[in-house]
Amino acid sequence: MKEVVLITGANGMVTRELSENINQEYEVRLLTRKKKQSNEYEWDINRGTIDESAFDNVSHIIHLAGANISEKRWTAERKKEIISSRTDSAKLILETLKKKNIRLKSFISASAIGIYGAKTSQKIYSEQDEKADDFLGKVVVLWEQAADKFLEEGAAERVVKIRTSIVLSEKEGALKKMAVPIQFWIGSPLGSGQQYMPWIHLKDISAIYEFALKNPHIKGAYNSASPEHTTNENFTKKIAEVLKKPLLMPNIPAFILKIIFGELSIALLEGSRVNSQKLHDAGFQFQFPYLKKALENLLKN
Repeated sequence: MKEVVLITGANGMVTRELSENINQEYEVRLLTRKKKQSNEYEWDINRGTIDESAFDNVSHIIHLAGANISEKRWTAERKKEIISSRTDSAKLILETLKKKNIRLKSFISASAIGIYGAKTSQKIYSEQDEKADDFLGKVVVLWEQAADKFLEEGAAERVVKIRTSIVLSEKEGALKKMAVPIQFWIGSPLGSGQQYMPWIHLKDISAIYEFALKNPHIKGAYNSASPEHTTNENFTKKIAEVLKKPLLMPNIPAFILKIIFGELSIALLEGSRVNSQKLHDAGFQFQFPYLKKALENLLKN
């Protein structure tokens, strides 16, 4: 009998990739706002409702739900939504597990390298480094605290927190937003272009979740970024190189991005490197450790 894995964030690209990769070995169920498939179960975080039958015989939960950080301006209301979509959703799951007296083998939660803050520095951050006090840092601290409660309250044998960097996919996300203007010869670096952009191929981040699922020794927080570091300027040039397009436009000035995006612009204009050595030491091997190969795989398909 297959173990049951319940995944939140049914419409996300990581969920789709991961579900496809593990559905032969596990019974995969998805929590979603509107059921479309037989393996989907509805929940409503704002109303605090959930289809409890999704939890029948569940062994593992992979919590990927969360409002997109970079989708909208950070108004006060949007900030609340960003936090609530991560923490209130975890709380609803935890309450349901306790109500049904279920103890998971593992609770694996998405997290983010934003825990180290939106700043550009020469420091390379590892998992034990101090957490930032800016908005992104606070969001991720609350996110991880919500995950840790599953262990603290006995609802899971172990908790894993995957601190994710920018996920590269040809279909959506940051890469598509950067590649489209370059294809039309109007792409350019953002601000100084010297901010670092920790990144990871979609196949690798999906593989990390599968690795965490299958290996009981994986516990705690893991930086999930490919080991090759790059700046925004170099990232932009590599895309242009792979697409065989020239970069003719000057860098987009920081003040323009601040006018357009408001406080959100800091996530575009700042960035530091992170160290994924802990993940490597645990036995994980990246399929796409180098940016050019990752871009060639995604942009030439």
